[in-house]
Amino acid sequence: MAVRPIFDPIRAGRPMRVAAFMSGSGTNIVKLLEHQKGLEAEPGGSPFQVIFIFSDRSDGACRGERIALEHGLPYFSYDTRAFHRIRGVKRTVKTPEGLAARKAYDEVARTLVRAFEIDVIALGGYMSYITLNRCVNVHPADLSILTPEGNRRFVGDRAVHDAIEAGEKSLRSSTLWTDEGVDTGPLLMVSEPLAVSLPEPLEELLRDRVRFDEVADAHQERLKEVGDWKIFPRTVEMIARGRFALDHEGRVYVDGRPVPEGFRE
Repeated sequence: MAVRPIFDPIRAGRPMRVAAFMSGSGTNIVKLLEHQKGLEAEPGGSPFQVIFIFSDRSDGACRGERIALEHGLPYFSYDTRAFHRIRGVKRTVKTPEGLAARKAYDEVARTLVRAFEIDVIALGGYMSYITLNRCVNVHPADLSILTPEGNRRFVGDRAVHDAIEAGEKSLRSSTLWTDEGVDTGPLLMVSEPLAVSLPEPLEELLRDRVRFDEVADAHQERLKEVGDWKIFPRTVEMIARGRFALDHEGRVYVDGRPVPEGFRE
């Protein structure tokens, strides 16, 4: 069975080149850049380099330009909302027209990835569906938890809310190697747990959906510190060191050993 590293540093003979994609505050990208800087101060330096930042928003809601300026990086923004509005196409990939428009939008980013010889795209809070390959993403749920049918249980934008509503006692973040689905790609790494702490019994809390959403949102913010900000940079580093590998069926290996439920430190 052929098992190949996602990135082979020996074959490349250079640090892994990363493009950082973001949509909003960019905290995951900031943590990635801070991790790179910390590694650069160690013997041997950083095994990866963030080459540029790309954003799918061009308004003040995205901090991409500021982050790029602070770190001396090229910055590109291409507003997906304007792209779809001008063409009169809804921002969805659930229709053939929407998926075709999404692929057309991604041609700009694809051109940048090729021009800068990017090895891996790091999706740090990038909210758009993406049709590009070789992307690593972070998701606020333990993707090793499955439904009775064998599907991932907590996917999508409301994963934290769904997990708490389902009675989960702790929350974790996961990193994954993206594919064409939503949160369906190979599971790479799973974070330490964040204990769920509710101000009142779940049954009572669920009677007030506004209050419940506030509590769930607060948990998601805390999960960033415990989960996202730790495993996202660490996953990129491990890929750059050649530690993560995939076989022909998309199964994940770390240092040659299978990790079907995600690597956990």
